[in-house]
Amino acid sequence: MKTIGLLGGMSWESTVGYYRAINMGVKSALGGLHSAKIVMYSVDFDPIEKLQHQNNWSATASILADAASKIEAGGADFLLICTNTMHKVAQQVEEAINIPLLHIADATAEALLNDGVSTVGLLGTGFTMEEDFYKGRLHTKYGVNVVIPNPADRAIVHDVIYRELCQGKITGQSKKEYLRIIESLAKKGAQAVILGCTEIGMLVKQEDTATALYDTTILHASKAVKYALSSWR
Repeated sequence: MKTIGLLGGMSWESTVGYYRAINMGVKSALGGLHSAKIVMYSVDFDPIEKLQHQNNWSATASILADAASKIEAGGADFLLICTNTMHKVAQQVEEAINIPLLHIADATAEALLNDGVSTVGLLGTGFTMEEDFYKGRLHTKYGVNVVIPNPADRAIVHDVIYRELCQGKITGQSKKEYLRIIESLAKKGAQAVILGCTEIGMLVKQEDTATALYDTTILHASKAVKYALSSWR
């Protein structure tokens, strides 16, 4: 079994979900008392969040690259960055290590294509929805068309992530707004919607809507389990 490297803490609320999903996946595959072999480095999110909103991505890249190097030194065979937004600096992180990085957008795209989804809505931080590092990868590498909310709705989605979900706060009003926005994306032609921030699955779940949802935390964790067990004998 390969050792999984988790670069987490962005936020720790969603990193908990990664740890749980990965271990449940290994237990389901192998049974008994089996659990995942994991090396995890959890960063302090507060300075990273400040740097994000200052548009100082080079500084965030340095923090994550240093953490990734420590994860590799700890014995990890491959690495997951446990957040969508920070895949903006995935290339810089990859350049700092000698182990594979499993990209969250690749895990998501593979699931979409497997289900025949060619046009998808995207919810996430403003950085993820508006910039090209994520939706551009989906379109250029996999041919998936991406639909995003209007500017006002993007602001709502972004604010709920940072002001509530990253702090473990779940409110009925925010859930109602997210479900409304999901419905609006479906009306724009989205066959499904990506929960493209690892905290969103804490707020909305598949049973809340008829629109197909793709939770990136679950998809990324599932890909990690398959990769970790690919050498199992």
